[in-house]
Amino acid sequence: MQLSLLPHRKAILATAAVFLASAAILIAMDRPPICECGTVKLWHGVVQSSENSQHLTDWYSPSHFTHGLIMFFLAWLLWDKWRLLGGAAARWALPIAVVIEAAWEIMENTPMVIDRYREVTISWGYAGDSVVNSLADIGWMIAGFLVAARIPWQASLAIALFFEAFTAWAIRDNLTLNVLMLFWPLEAVRQWQGMV
Repeated sequence: MQLSLLPHRKAILATAAVFLASAAILIAMDRPPICECGTVKLWHGVVQSSENSQHLTDWYSPSHFTHGLIMFFLAWLLWDKWRLLGGAAARWALPIAVVIEAAWEIMENTPMVIDRYREVTISWGYAGDSVVNSLADIGWMIAGFLVAARIPWQASLAIALFFEAFTAWAIRDNLTLNVLMLFWPLEAVRQWQGMV
């Protein structure tokens, strides 16, 4: 599964503009630029801690990479398989994916969503993301998108399934469980997740 056109120069510039605009919006929302601990770590692996979602990578980075795999698949369906809006639109797939991911990062850091995470997911002490973490999450989505553009769809599916299984095993959470618990919380899943 290959899009016939990868992002061209204008699409790359548009992607960078969306990336920078999302940083500006998050700062305007008073999100902390970095972890309030005063450091920026490459990896933070303790889910139930005040430093979760504050650094460059954490247990949720694979979910954002998987977002990129999914975004590429949707772009492939729309512009390569179904030929909607013509082939030239495919060159804008990456900036469109970044707009969607940035919108999620912004929404995820609103008081309403932060409170929802605290109420129904494993992230009981969740306080939102630092700007650095949100930008890294967008970066992981971009990486997933670009990887998916260069490998067979079977490899993308295998990577996504591996990440889902590995993070479910390691922290009892993953993209699927996160979405499930955010929108349709199940007490049995919450209890299982709490057994970490």
